[in-house]
Amino acid sequence: MPRKRHRFLLVWNRVVSMNNKSRSYSLVLLQFVLIGLLVLSPRQEAPYGGASEIIGFIGVGFIAIGSIVLLVSFLSLGNALTALAIPKDNGTLITTGIYSRVRHPIYFALLLMSLGIMLDAGYWPQVVVAMLLYVLLSNKADFEESLLRERYPQYKQYAEKTPRFFPRLGR
Repeated sequence: MPRKRHRFLLVWNRVVSMNNKSRSYSLVLLQFVLIGLLVLSPRQEAPYGGASEIIGFIGVGFIAIGSIVLLVSFLSLGNALTALAIPKDNGTLITTGIYSRVRHPIYFALLLMSLGIMLDAGYWPQVVVAMLLYVLLSNKADFEESLLRERYPQYKQYAEKTPRFFPRLGR
């Protein structure tokens, strides 16, 4: 057991000690792998019995809403858009539009789409992959926010008043 723990600690120390660019590329790669697994995982024919068609339709609705949120988020970022967690040198902090409702609307969109895929597929692999995606996006957001706080002094105040992934309704 001590040997396995030692190997784990060596790998963990390498991940933690990566420079920001390497760490960011690793997080993006893992994100795309998990999204690929989510989409390509097996699906059941009628997972919910007689309600399968209705629940599948609701799942497709979540995928559509997530796709719209994703597109609006991309467009709102303009020249600040990047897949990496590192803010662009020529980017600006966006706190208006959809970014006034949630700090990470792209991650919110991916989570909505994951929920839709889970509902539509009705199979346990999607649940496991979606949970892993949530954990990964949370870690990526932690890393990204630490860099945003360094670059933009106003980020701390923005983060205090704006939810991270899930927007508050009615505000």
